[in-house]
Amino acid sequence: MLVNQIAVFLENRKGRVGDFARVLATNKIDLVSMSIADTKEFGILRAITSDNNLAVKSLREAGFTVTSSDLIGIEVEDRAGGLSSVLLLLDDGGVGIEYLYSYAKTETNRAIIILKVANNEVALEVIRKNNIKLLQNSII
Repeated sequence: MLVNQIAVFLENRKGRVGDFARVLATNKIDLVSMSIADTKEFGILRAITSDNNLAVKSLREAGFTVTSSDLIGIEVEDRAGGLSSVLLLLDDGGVGIEYLYSYAKTETNRAIIILKVANNEVALEVIRKNNIKLLQNSII
């Protein structure tokens, strides 16, 4: 399944992540997952929320630069080698991974992996062909 993600450009200064979180809280938007990659001057905050459309609108109104994109969500066994076996299948299928992030669902012994790839269609074909479990809902 495709998972919609927002990406927010943030100046690397004190309080900016808090400003982001405050906009979400004010608009009653739940933060489901978040990752930040930064440099000395700026960062890219990637997030999945309970309502990405409202998050984009609210953040833009608050002066943030925001984009939205679709990523692939899969589940793998939460064990040594669980992710590795899937990544090898994707690599063998010609799928290059731009980035990923994950979290473990301890109650199910599964890990959720969110993948950004160059070509979602090719990746989905490899995933389906190899019986890799796709997420069943858009909110992880």
